Amino acid sequence: MADKVLNWGLLSTARINRALIPPLQVSKRNHLLAVASRTQEAADNYAREMKIPRAHGSYEALLADPEIDVIYNSLPNHLHAEWTIKAVEAGKHVLCEKPIALNVDDVDAIKAAARKHGRVVAEAFMYRHHPQTLKVQELVQSGSLGTLRLIRGSFSYILNGEGNIRVDPSMGGGSLWDVGCYPISYARSVIGQNPLEVFGWQVTGPTGTDDTFIGQLRFDHDVYTQFDCSFIMSFRALMEFVGSEGMLSIPESYKPYTNETIYLTRGEKTETIKVKGQELYLGEVEDMADAILLGHDPRISLDDSRANVAVITGLLESARSGKPVSIRY
Repeated sequence: MADKVLNWGLLSTARINRALIPPLQVSKRNHLLAVASRTQEAADNYAREMKIPRAHGSYEALLADPEIDVIYNSLPNHLHAEWTIKAVEAGKHVLCEKPIALNVDDVDAIKAAARKHGRVVAEAFMYRHHPQTLKVQELVQSGSLGTLRLIRGSFSYILNGEGNIRVDPSMGGGSLWDVGCYPISYARSVIGQNPLEVFGWQVTGPTGTDDTFIGQLRFDHDVYTQFDCSFIMSFRALMEFVGSEGMLSIPESYKPYTNETIYLTRGEKTETIKVKGQELYLGEVEDMADAILLGHDPRISLDDSRANVAVITGLLESARSGKPVSIRY
């Protein structure tokens, strides 16, 4: 099975597909075979534009295609769990865009379906596979900063919210689900822990979803994370790890590309560390191939994804109640 080439199908014509198509087209173990849309005309037009061999006029038709091995689920947030489970039940492996679900019960349902049908399901946090992120994890966990005390993260950009699904409450809208999930995931994965308690504040927009969210996470051993995310603040995407002996700054945290630079400061000396990377979305594609063809565990397990969803829902609960929330995993 290690020599098999996996056929992929795109579940929707979402803009994010354009990031995944190039690595699928160059990978030796993966092949982009099909795309599905809600109409045959839309699917045909997209397939022609993106040079995809096969077009399906419904999502159901894509799942029924016997030649498709892997589904990339890039539907809106509120449809991720439903269609991931449908794909698994149809015998497909699934790479699902973040967030994989909007509550932990849905993550549990995905995990149960994946186990029952023997399929691989992973959440598409592309930065987690990049050499820069792995280097940050190595530096922090090796003690280069001394005792870790504080993590800071930001992810913001200006969004034209009128009619945008990212601000639709019925579709899992809000800056926390859209981009706040990144610093939360980053902090958790680098230190290998889940927070014990969270506290959040939100600034809501006209639709009632959070235009800005500011959160705090309390980890064991007196480690704290502060983060902010927003649709109404200028672009920022960075992480910072502060310890008793040094600070690590990552200016391009969530979308690192082939060559990036991180900065390790101890006292008055700052060391520039250059990381030779790779095409950003290639890692998650090859990780799926490793899991399906070689039997490796996906880098982002469903338990990992469940924890991230638990933290986000806890933060939203805190913002509504004005009280800290203890997280149960």
